[in-house]
Formats: sequence, C-alpha cells, structure tokens
Amino acid sequence: MYHFIGIKGAGMSSLAVIMKQLGYDVQGSDIAKHFFTEEELIKNNIKITNYNENNIKDELIIIKGLSITEDNIELIESKKRNLQIIDYNEMVGLLTKKFKTICIAGCHGKTTTTSMISHVLDQIIGINYLIGDGTGHAKKDNNYFALESCEYKRHFLKYTPYYAVILNIDLDHVDYFKNIEDIISAYEEFANSSTKMVIACGDDENVKKMNLVKKVVYFGLHEDNDIKATNISYNQDGTVFDVYINNILYGHFDLPIFGKHQLLDALATISVCYYESISSKEVNNNLSTFTGAKRRFAETKVGDCIIIDDYAHHPNEISSTINAIKQKYPDKLIISIFQPHTFSRTEEFANDIANALSKTDFAYILDIHPAREKQEDYPKITKDLIINKMHNGYPITIEDANILNKYHNAVFIFMSPNDISQIENELINLKQKN
Repeated sequence: MYHFIGIKGAGMSSLAVIMKQLGYDVQGSDIAKHFFTEEELIKNNIKITNYNENNIKDELIIIKGLSITEDNIELIESKKRNLQIIDYNEMVGLLTKKFKTICIAGCHGKTTTTSMISHVLDQIIGINYLIGDGTGHAKKDNNYFALESCEYKRHFLKYTPYYAVILNIDLDHVDYFKNIEDIISAYEEFANSSTKMVIACGDDENVKKMNLVKKVVYFGLHEDNDIKATNISYNQDGTVFDVYINNILYGHFDLPIFGKHQLLDALATISVCYYESISSKEVNNNLSTFTGAKRRFAETKVGDCIIIDDYAHHPNEISSTINAIKQKYPDKLIISIFQPHTFSRTEEFANDIANALSKTDFAYILDIHPAREKQEDYPKITKDLIINKMHNGYPITIEDANILNKYHNAVFIFMSPNDISQIENELINLKQKN
C-alpha cells in the first residue's frame, strides 16, 4: 500500500489517481481544508484522511509531497518506523521509465501544452498523463505518458523523457536559482537526458543558448525554425494558421486558441504529433475540441461580463493572458485582480508585474501569498511594492468583491496560482443578482 502524505497537492493527487488506475493500492492524507483536487480522488475511490500519526503502519510505502516539511507528524512517524519514503518527483521518475514519456517543460505553458498533447494523443493512440492542474489518467496498456515537468529545484532531472519538449526558459524561482544561466544549465541537462529527441521553441533566446548533444528540432513563428506557423490570423473566434515542416506544408489549422502563447503551445503539440506520424487532419480535428486546462483561462459568463480564472503569476504569463483577452474580447473593459505569489518573486519582478498589469483598464492587487516563504524574512515586501509603480493599481482583499461589481460589460481576470475562488464566486453571485 502506498500512502501519500500531502495527497491533495495538484501533482500528488494526479499521481495517486494514475497509480490507482495502474493497479497499485493507494491512500493518502492531508489537511482538512477542501481542495478541488479531491474530486478526482473521490471518483477513483481513494481513501483520504486528515494528518494523524496513527495513519502510519508498518506495511506502508510513503510517497512524500514536495511541500511536506520535516515537522509533519506522519513523516516523523514514518521515519521512526524506518519506512521506505519516496519523494513525489522520484516516484514520478520511476513511472517515466515504464513508458515512452513526453516531458513538457518550460517556465510558462506547461499545463496547457501537456493538456493539449494528452487530449489529442488519447483520442488517437491512447496515452497516460499527469497534469499540474490535478488531472491524472492511466491505462495499463498505454505505451505513452505525457508529463508536466517542473524545473523548480531541478525536480525534472529525476525523469527519463522520450521526448523532451521545452517551451521557454525565463528567470523564475529566484529563491532557488542563482540567475538565468543557472536555469539554462538545468534545462540543458534535462534536454540532454531525452532518449529520442528534443522539441524546443526556437523563438526563445534562452532556449537557443542551450548546448544540446541530442537531436533537436525547433518550432516557432520565426523563419529559421524547423517547424513554423505562417499565414497567421488572430480573431475573436480563435487562430487560423498553416504549419510548414522543413519548408513543406504539413497542414492548415483553425483552432479555438487565443494569443501567441497558446499558438506556441499548439505548435509544440503539433510537433510531437508529426514525429509520431499523425496526420495534420487528425491533429486539427482533435485540437479543435480542446477546451483548456483547469485554472488556465477558465471562463464563466454572467450577463454582459466574463469572469476568467487563470494561474498566471509570472509577468510574462500575465502579459500573455491579457493579450489573449484583448484578442477574444476587444470591446470589453478589462479588470485584473492579481495575487502576487511569494515574496521573493514579488521583490524580483515588481516592475515587470506592474508594467504587465498596467495594460488592463483597472488593476486590483491582493496580499502576497507567501507559499513556502515568511513575511518576517521580507519585511519591506508587500503588495504596495507593485501598486506604487502603477497609475491604475488599487488594493483589494479577498472579501471585497463588491468593489468590482460597479464595472459592466467587462472581463474580470483573476490571476494567481493560489486558490482565490472566494472573491471570484462572490463576484459571480453579485453579477447574477444585477
């Protein structure tokens, strides 16, 4: 029996579901608070308990979530009993060796691209997948495995990729990486661990700085890419484009995707499919039914307003999301509600975040979500660091949905990797009463 400590985490819950569907005995524990990830655990009849040292028995193998600290009562008990303890990324790494694993890495776009690849290939050839939005799926007879692969603390180096797909490389996780060169070196090591080839975005200057020894093909919008999109038309219904591979037309695509970032995600998906000998018609037909990943540009329509829930927390992600909104809803007011994620990221990127949010009509900033960090270690870092750099920035709390209710014919974009559904749901309720 595998016991997951921290089973409600997005990656942990996905892994638990996959292992259950592959035939392993699985259970887990977490805090009492409800998370959306519980839905799939419950559907798969996986037992969930609250943290309690009495949950730990001698026959268990422990899977430890990466956010679990040494003072966790179940981890302490597991060590007392000398149980086998496997970190989340190590367990995922063991699974990657059993399949032709498509590892999707990048500072932005991993979840959407992994979702796209999983959606298309599952319809055509069957694929297992682990997505960072809490989605996991597996069948024993599938040969392929699509995996969202995170660079934080070099976790993705535990994986064995068949294809290493690299979407972009940016400075992020500044609490761990020393500088951009340190991040590039991590991606370089990851890419060179692939067993078939590297599929990488050739438009990204940091991606092109990698010294790759494995076969690599580049995709993007620039002319010098091996796989490129041309004749691109962005409109309110989506994006239309042609794909050329080695200067030969592969196919025409008409997809419900918005913004350059989603076009690049689609190109990464198309690239994998091409090298798996799938026709452009099949790819287009299946990609055209892709409805998005959880918490990535997730839309709710209420009257003349649109409420969008998105995971964006890095300035490049914020800009990409806003650009996609402007493509899809050019005639609406854009109101951004942003929760900064970690003090270190806020300190490093305050200027860039302020500049990105300034592209909306009004921007409201929530208190910083500390995640793994503590306010006392960053006494001068608050949301005001962003607000004071803006002409259109205002403070807001999670209880202040009424402040937003005055806007009409608007798109409200809520951005945070943390759960800020309280203010979103209250705004929806208010709009429904209008």
